[in-house]
Amino acid sequence: MNSIALLGLRKRVVNKISHCFVISRRLCKFDDGNNNEFDCIEEPLKKIVSDFDSNLDENFRLNEDLSFDQKPFSVRKGFLESVKLDAKRALEVLRQDGPGLDARLVLKELRIKPSGILVREVLLGILKSINSENKTRCAKLAYKFFVWCSQQEGYRHTLNAYHLIMDIYAKCEEFKASWRLVDEMIEKGYPVTARTFNILIRTCGEAGLAKTLVESFIKSKNFNFLPYKHSYNAILHSFLVLNQYKLIEWLYDQMRDDFSPDVLTYNIVLYAKYRLGKVDQFNILFAEMGRNGFSPDLHTYNILLHALGKGDKPLAALNLLNHMRETGIEPTVLHFTTLIDGLSRAGNLVACKYFFDEMIKNGCMPDVVAYTVMITGYVVAGELEKAQEMFQEMLSKEQVPNVFTYNSMIRGLCMAGKFDEACSMFKEMGSKGCSPNSVVYITLVSCLRSAGKVAEAREVIRQMMETGKYAHLLSRFKEYKM
Repeated sequence: MNSIALLGLRKRVVNKISHCFVISRRLCKFDDGNNNEFDCIEEPLKKIVSDFDSNLDENFRLNEDLSFDQKPFSVRKGFLESVKLDAKRALEVLRQDGPGLDARLVLKELRIKPSGILVREVLLGILKSINSENKTRCAKLAYKFFVWCSQQEGYRHTLNAYHLIMDIYAKCEEFKASWRLVDEMIEKGYPVTARTFNILIRTCGEAGLAKTLVESFIKSKNFNFLPYKHSYNAILHSFLVLNQYKLIEWLYDQMRDDFSPDVLTYNIVLYAKYRLGKVDQFNILFAEMGRNGFSPDLHTYNILLHALGKGDKPLAALNLLNHMRETGIEPTVLHFTTLIDGLSRAGNLVACKYFFDEMIKNGCMPDVVAYTVMITGYVVAGELEKAQEMFQEMLSKEQVPNVFTYNSMIRGLCMAGKFDEACSMFKEMGSKGCSPNSVVYITLVSCLRSAGKVAEAREVIRQMMETGKYAHLLSRFKEYKM
């Protein structure tokens, strides 16, 4: 098979397993419903846009899917609206597919005409609907629709369509089917890109095949690693997204003789070293950067600031901020927030407040994430009053709380035994247009259950079920023996 030849792998059953360095700040995730410890696991250093899945989703991929539908703008706008309506109809038909209804026949009767954007909308709809209970059915429906479209006159699948159905297979744990799609892609002349690699590495990383996969991709002439400058960066990026820090180290050591790293390379390796607890190796990498003519960029400094904060080294962090200014890089809200988060993890709330005030003095107005980091730090330390003061200050500055802010405050109120206020804030979220996520439900239900407030916990669960979301949490809530 072509994919097996490309990857140098024997066919076997595998077990489950951007060019922009963008920052994600996930806040206040409650780790375990049976654990009273508040776990703030913000990761401000790392959120790479996953290949073409996010940042390019509405640009590159949309243009790719419209490549066969070149029309004037006014006509295209109407075309898009019509196609999205057809996609909605197609999804409704697919959901009814079964012994009494053949979705393919109904799609033909409705005169649904496949196009790049229609296929994209339908497959995305299926992808978003997958859960632990329907994954087998979703995989079958996606494949049935995919094949039906390929059989329609005048239509040819885009590369994006192949990647989307591979995403569906990966999420549905249909790994053998993903590999078969790679075969088909290669046979039909599609390039094997960084995104293809990202999807495949998710399916084989835990099966111990990652290194073989990497070596095969690097050697393959079919591997198109755009939008990255180098194939190594594309692979390093994929490892970073998957938290495969040891593999990042391994690949960096392997590529020294064949590849000239750039700033993105060094930032990824620095972050991996940080996550592996090897901060002592930073100086070696910085010296290497200098020898190769590269200077730290704003992302490099962001990694350093978090490391210094978490190491409870506020004076060194202050010196680094001053050094940034001297080199022409003005610290942003992101840099201050990253530092404050690290200091918060180290328990140094005095330093957190100092740098929060310094941020304002330097003309950087705190955003909702900066306030949420401070609020979370106070909540974790059991200083609810200060958290409430910061929350009120945030409102007075017209910063709108997000779901993470509310989760921190709800958790803090529960920790202080103020359950009525916690439930009141939970209701306030909805009135402010901020829908609770699964973390909020887990936080509130677990805290109420732990306090013996079974009726209140059941009411929160009832409200959750009315939303039609998070049905998968019911099994978790049953463990609470309410």
